[in-house]
Amino acid sequence: MQNYDINKYSVSSILNLVKMGDIAIPEIQRPFVWKNKQVRDLIDSLYRGYPVGYLITTQNAQMKLKDGTLSKGKRVLIDGQQRVTALMAAILGMPVLDYEYKERKIKIAFNPLADEDEDKFEVQDNSHIKSKKWIEDISVILSPDFDMFNFVMKYCEDNPEITPNKMSNIIQSLKDILNKDLGVIELSPTLDIDVVTEIFIRINSKGTTLSQADFAMSKIAADDNFGGNMLRKAIDYFCHVAKEPSFFKIIKTKDQEFVNSKYVNKVAWLQNNYDDIYDPSYEDMLRVSFIHMFSRGRLRDLVSLLSGRDFVTKEYKEEIAEDSFKKLDEGINNFMSQYYFEQFVLAIKDAGFIHSSLLNSQNALDFAYVVYLKLKLSNEVPSTEIKRIVAKWFIMSILTGRYSASPESVMDKDIRNINEKGVVKYLEEIESSDLSDTFWNVTLVQKLESSVVIAPALSVFKACQARSGDHSLFSKGLYVRDMIAKSDVHHIFPKAYLRKMGNIDDKTIYNQIANYTYLDTPINIAIGEKAPNDYFSNAIEEIKKGNIVFGNNWTLEEFYNNLKENCIPLDIINWNYNDYQDKFLPERRKLIAQKIKNYYLSF
Repeated sequence: MQNYDINKYSVSSILNLVKMGDIAIPEIQRPFVWKNKQVRDLIDSLYRGYPVGYLITTQNAQMKLKDGTLSKGKRVLIDGQQRVTALMAAILGMPVLDYEYKERKIKIAFNPLADEDEDKFEVQDNSHIKSKKWIEDISVILSPDFDMFNFVMKYCEDNPEITPNKMSNIIQSLKDILNKDLGVIELSPTLDIDVVTEIFIRINSKGTTLSQADFAMSKIAADDNFGGNMLRKAIDYFCHVAKEPSFFKIIKTKDQEFVNSKYVNKVAWLQNNYDDIYDPSYEDMLRVSFIHMFSRGRLRDLVSLLSGRDFVTKEYKEEIAEDSFKKLDEGINNFMSQYYFEQFVLAIKDAGFIHSSLLNSQNALDFAYVVYLKLKLSNEVPSTEIKRIVAKWFIMSILTGRYSASPESVMDKDIRNINEKGVVKYLEEIESSDLSDTFWNVTLVQKLESSVVIAPALSVFKACQARSGDHSLFSKGLYVRDMIAKSDVHHIFPKAYLRKMGNIDDKTIYNQIANYTYLDTPINIAIGEKAPNDYFSNAIEEIKKGNIVFGNNWTLEEFYNNLKENCIPLDIINWNYNDYQDKFLPERRKLIAQKIKNYYLSF
């Protein structure tokens, strides 16, 4: 049995269906990932009559309504979102958002006088605006109220080498882009949602940009019965304002319907929030909201539930869809709560993760918020204990790489165990199995054998130093927490020294993370290419004489404590390049691992 139909729709028909809401695609509120040149290439292909690939749509799963009839929902675009968005940008002149939620317009310029071997289309720049040959923006030509006669006459006046008749034919060829056909594969509305999801996964397993979150967002946008479209706006706007607080002013002037909705205050507080510790994407919001409300970890299940799927009977029921939208709405509201959100971020910052550069696992951050919400919405522990437990969960996740591989499977397992045993008991089980003495003494030390500056263990060490109030190396006034944003990191064994004396040219050797420390740049310049046994032992001798060392008056106790804060082995006063790989690196890794262990156990 054929599970789909293949139909043709003109470009203008597709755009009209989107504008009327018959095809569910967010209103260019989500980030657009195509490069401008890809938009240009799409327009050029349509102009030349080249194939541009099929769009794939599915209708909402048919659910029995209370009167016994079947619902028929909007068509959900499950493949082709970037192409449709590109057409809306280039042809309709609609702005798009990049990944920084900065609004930009993509204007495609057209040169009617281009030879066959020249490009007729280009992404607009100043040269096209100044040129009399280039039409600087094709959306003007493709608009319904375009005055062809006057435009052609003015163009031919500026470019007498072309006749009005020829120019009219060229402009008509450009306008014919609107009549070019796009193939649309329309999946049968009778297909089980699991089959549709499987098709979606297969389509998007080849490196395209859609995800289960995109599918879920399209399902939410397609809903007219349970408030889905306004919920979608709340999710989009929250993510947008979190990254770009000033965007809330645009919402207030352009979307009165949203301003009058129950969601507006859940977004409004972000206009004064410039903290970038947790700037969630819509995928983060959906994941956290879904997991803590539905106690499931896989977003594909959200798509099924929003469609009304009964996992037992395999039937589709309106009451399940209604209840699912209600629960998701509650979860999203929990996520957007100013108090919950700010308290969660404080828990992460109190753990020492004071700068976004230290946060290299969005999955770990998401699930830590799940843990926070589960604890906050239950009476499992006193409120004063919540931040401590959330911090431990987050640090444990980072150190073990808990959500690095198959994150949805692990999250699904974790939320089910949390529901069964509670957060505290389950965390104790994880600690017993994953944070044993072997982990602290062997595994963590091995994780520090890396030259990757974003290594999770290194991020935890930096957070540990920030939380502990450690000073940077050789400083009594500069704190690590103040230097993290500057990334003022330097080598303990200077790389120039290692290259010269040890003939070490391999970056992965001299750029070992165990060779890094926060060090004020003037001090690093003063050290230059000196051997550690030279500048460390010299510093101690000068301190014994009562002299100023690296701009500070030190006692030996203060100096040794500074070395301890930064996990510098005291034997470094005897080490040169011969000891770098066999003694210094292994010893410092052990000291860092021990410091991280003490830090974790302090919670």
